[in-house]
Amino acid sequence: VNAKTREKMKIITLDFETFYDVGYGLNKLTTEEYIRDPRFQVIGVGIKIDDGITHWYTGTQEQIHDVLNTIDWADSALVCHNMMFDGAILSFIFDIIPKVYFDTLSMARAYHGINAGGSLKALAERYQLGEKGTEVLDAKGKRLEDFDSEELYRYGQYCINDVELTYKLFNILSKDYPPGELKLIDLTIRMFTQPQLRVDDALLIDRLAEVKEEKQLLLDGLKAKLNCDSTEEVRRKLASNKQFAELLEELNVVVPMKESPTTGKPTYALAKTDEGFIALQNHADPLIQDLCAVRLGTKSTIEESRIERFIDIGARNKGRLPIPLKYYGAHTGRWSGADKVNFQNLPSRDVKKKALKQAVLPPEHCVCINVDSSQIEARILVWLAGQEDVLQWYREGRDVYCEFASKIYNKKITKKEKTERAVGKTCILGLGYGTGALKLQNVLRLGANVDFDENECRRLVNIYREVNNKVIDLWQECDNALGDIASWPEGKEPYYIGKGKCVMVTPEGIKLPNGLYIYYPELKWDTSDTRSQFTYKRRHGRVGIWGGSVVENIVQALARIVIGEQMVSISQKYRPALTVHDAVVCIAAEEEKDEALNYIMAEMSKPPGWAKDCPITCEGAYADNYGDC
Repeated sequence: VNAKTREKMKIITLDFETFYDVGYGLNKLTTEEYIRDPRFQVIGVGIKIDDGITHWYTGTQEQIHDVLNTIDWADSALVCHNMMFDGAILSFIFDIIPKVYFDTLSMARAYHGINAGGSLKALAERYQLGEKGTEVLDAKGKRLEDFDSEELYRYGQYCINDVELTYKLFNILSKDYPPGELKLIDLTIRMFTQPQLRVDDALLIDRLAEVKEEKQLLLDGLKAKLNCDSTEEVRRKLASNKQFAELLEELNVVVPMKESPTTGKPTYALAKTDEGFIALQNHADPLIQDLCAVRLGTKSTIEESRIERFIDIGARNKGRLPIPLKYYGAHTGRWSGADKVNFQNLPSRDVKKKALKQAVLPPEHCVCINVDSSQIEARILVWLAGQEDVLQWYREGRDVYCEFASKIYNKKITKKEKTERAVGKTCILGLGYGTGALKLQNVLRLGANVDFDENECRRLVNIYREVNNKVIDLWQECDNALGDIASWPEGKEPYYIGKGKCVMVTPEGIKLPNGLYIYYPELKWDTSDTRSQFTYKRRHGRVGIWGGSVVENIVQALARIVIGEQMVSISQKYRPALTVHDAVVCIAAEEEKDEALNYIMAEMSKPPGWAKDCPITCEGAYADNYGDC
């Protein structure tokens, strides 16, 4: 890909230097807020064309625009470190879109792992490319007119050095980088720099007024209910686990529980970082979300904050909605939210809260098409494990959730039995990675609104493991693989695990079919805790890992590769506007909506070349807004 790219188009390596100050910088504002702010100013830009000399250009915005316009962008590939920043400046401020985006920050995250350090400084040190300067620190609070000629010269030299480091880094990373992944980086950047979706601010303004009115009524009611004179007193009372749990029970909401790390007994999972409490903050009932907001002492609920943010983004971007996604945001390669706008978890169940998704619109005379892979993780899991009998359920188009629920209840379960099917679904999606009875109990409470005792949950776990015995074998395979990665036996060759010869265990980590790896840095057998286990280093400390969680990592990574390959294929006709988990959102003209939907669904029903016998399928629809499709 590198040779072909160099033959066909110019490589433009670029770096903008911009004004920043205390309270005005990327540490306080999102990328989009920072660039759209009235204080924004380009101090200068470093530009390198192919392997030529890097030049520093400074002056007014018009003068810099004139320089940029000397480049034939329609036939040029842009290379930057943190393309979401430089590419957005080029697009938002100068209205320039290159033919291809290459982002060395995105490449490094995938190539070395998300915890390895992706800053230009760290990568320059890793590859011994040279030293990154510090002159940018002296520029704080200085607008272009505040620099004298000597200071501006030194700043220019600093920028030139950054461009040279980026170019050297790109040459290293691009040598063996998977071409399909390069295309995904380009598609992800374009979701932000070339947004296709718009914001219906009128709908959101109405919903915001409604939310605030609901919250005020709630607070007034809580003051009376809890015998409080002020909102602050209400918050103090709700800060008590016991009182908050009692209020939830009165409202017929299942109180989330967890195992106490000190006693080993069930206790309330109501800390702000507990999964159960986080789920309550996104509860289908706005009342419960409001209660959580009051308990946390926040001025706004998550819904309020999001609505206000969407309205503000639309106002700054003439109604358009730049989609900030982090390519390779997770350990497994999945995309993650960025810029305080997380499209990965917008509410969709509650009719009122769904307004946020319904306010996301296609351009005029177009429709939104949303196609979602069906149970892709569950399908890949049993395929990788070689669980042929369960795999056959999928191949025959049977409802796997009903099939498993039938084994649980020992009778035929159909889609009509919604609660029983929900239990089957929760088990299929939750037990493949080693979930135990206590955690299943909590998940069933929150996800299926079913309250089973621990013994019944243990029975469900055992049924799953009997039906999916090959999955259990795969956990053991991955447990053994951890031992090898932690201390690779002398003379041992890398080897495949699971079915299909697509996942390889190596001394570096787990090699995936796209050539990238799942890394477990500094993996070791840790005996320092009460329970000995394998642990590896992450940015915020060491975390435990075992065979079941390795299987989860691999399956999620493979599902992400499938979606990624499908996005690349789809982009030949329809550039994706957004991806959320296992779904792809595209825009099509009204008159070709059926043709477009059929095309996208056909692409998302194709298994990958490395898993041709894995039954992949999808569901899709179109509508005149994102929420309704």
